[in-house]
Amino acid sequence: MRLAIFASGNGSNFQAIAEAVKAGRIQGEISLLFCDKKEAYVIQRAKDLSIPVISFSPKDFESKEIYEAELLHLLEEEQIDLIILAGYMRIIGPTLLEVFSNKIINIHPSLLPDFPGLRGIKDAFESGATTTGVTIHYVDDGVDTGPIIAQQSVEIEADDTLADVETKIHAIEHKLYPEVLAQIIKTQQGESCS
Repeated sequence: MRLAIFASGNGSNFQAIAEAVKAGRIQGEISLLFCDKKEAYVIQRAKDLSIPVISFSPKDFESKEIYEAELLHLLEEEQIDLIILAGYMRIIGPTLLEVFSNKIINIHPSLLPDFPGLRGIKDAFESGATTTGVTIHYVDDGVDTGPIIAQQSVEIEADDTLADVETKIHAIEHKLYPEVLAQIIKTQQGESCS
């Protein structure tokens, strides 16, 4: 199965997935990393792992539709089967959703439907919640509203700082995301063989 990972930042989830692929725990090939920020550290991570990188910004295009049409062209050229969002900080539009329906997976740092959007960890922490967690879900046309695949909770202790909660969330993400992706890919490969 040919995988494309979309990321916008540091790339710690990208790294966890790439290591799981390399170790054979995920039965797939990362065909490319797409990054919408040319200075993001995830690009260096991909280069260190000899994974091809494509990087351009929506600002380089007249509209989101044209931006996504260019992305779609690249994905079709690479014969991508599954898009994995790993800290990709943009909303996926209809151009990609129509072609990759139920083939785009995202990870979010809260127990959805609670605390969707860009600040999931901070919003949970500042709300006074005692539990938050990680959600892996399919992407639909909403913001963090797609069908939930898996969730794992984490306790927010009374003396935790925001940094403590972030550390706990990332530890869960780096373990849970590769495990869930491995299962999804195994199931999809089984369906395509039958």
